[in-house]
Amino acid sequence: MKNFKLILNLTIVVTSFMFFQCTSEYTPIAGADGKDGIDGVDGVDGADTSAEACIACHSNSHRDPIYTAYNLSVHATETMMYTGQTVSEYTNRTGCVECHTSSGFIDYTEYGFTAEGNPAYQGKQTITCTTCHSSHRSFDFENDGNDFALRTLDPVALVIDPTITIDMTNDSDPIGASNLCVSCHQPRTAYPTPDADGNFAVTSSHWGPHHGPQSTLLKGLGGALLAGTTDYPGVGTAGHAQGASCVSCHMGEPTAADNGGHTWNPTDNACLTCHTSGVPTEVAGLQEDMDTLLGLLETEGVLTAEGEPVPGTYNVKVAQAAFNYLFLQEDKSKGIHNPKYAKALIKNSIENLQP
Repeated sequence: MKNFKLILNLTIVVTSFMFFQCTSEYTPIAGADGKDGIDGVDGVDGADTSAEACIACHSNSHRDPIYTAYNLSVHATETMMYTGQTVSEYTNRTGCVECHTSSGFIDYTEYGFTAEGNPAYQGKQTITCTTCHSSHRSFDFENDGNDFALRTLDPVALVIDPTITIDMTNDSDPIGASNLCVSCHQPRTAYPTPDADGNFAVTSSHWGPHHGPQSTLLKGLGGALLAGTTDYPGVGTAGHAQGASCVSCHMGEPTAADNGGHTWNPTDNACLTCHTSGVPTEVAGLQEDMDTLLGLLETEGVLTAEGEPVPGTYNVKVAQAAFNYLFLQEDKSKGIHNPKYAKALIKNSIENLQP
């Protein structure tokens, strides 16, 4: 009984205390005021990542003309991007897959190498948009420029000599988009050097700088500098190397269905932007000199009348002259990429073969 009374009394006391606490007014204790903080700095507006900024490029109305233009390009005539009628026959060949297969090009530009025997390179492959385009590095186009999601913008170390790097970045191409072109448009064979007897062996009817030496001719390097009366210009001094680029000349605003943009065929307006007086005369007479050189090389037996190499062993000057001829032929610009360098290569080659 005593324990019960004790518990009852405690319950009354606790209940009374709880009632008092819940019904009494709470009076906070005032603390000291804090010190004023330093005003913040206004932030920089973020990049415009609105849907409109994306739709400007990622829409059918923007892409359809690109598809149409691409199908008219030389690239498409080898791979026929949208019809599936591929004709590339370079699958799984070392040194070929990085430019002649889509998966090989991606591996080469992303990782710097290709894996010989990789089944991903097998079969005829088309070159698609994603061969050259991947992910944007920045969406702040106003400050960083639009990189067009190109797989690489880095300067390119040449296959024939990795100590030489070509960088196409200039005022006409501030982000270096043309460096993507250089990845493939460079020679795969260096000019001939003499053996102990002063000769050079041409071992294949496909010998030469390969089909894409444009970047080296543009920069003024890669040819055999035979001695002669015509001076060679300095490397990188050509007007097109300093003030133009692959993109600015070959991807201008179209003036017809078969030029500009992703046809990569230069437009008249792309040229007239700089050549305001009309067609320049720097390459005048070059084709005639090319014909003269071919005749001399045919007489030497190193090239056929069609300009095809003939396997055999030749005096190194003959081989170098043949290489210079093929260099200009494979460039396909008729000397326009670098007129002074082109003329010097051909004229001095002629002098070294003439009696």
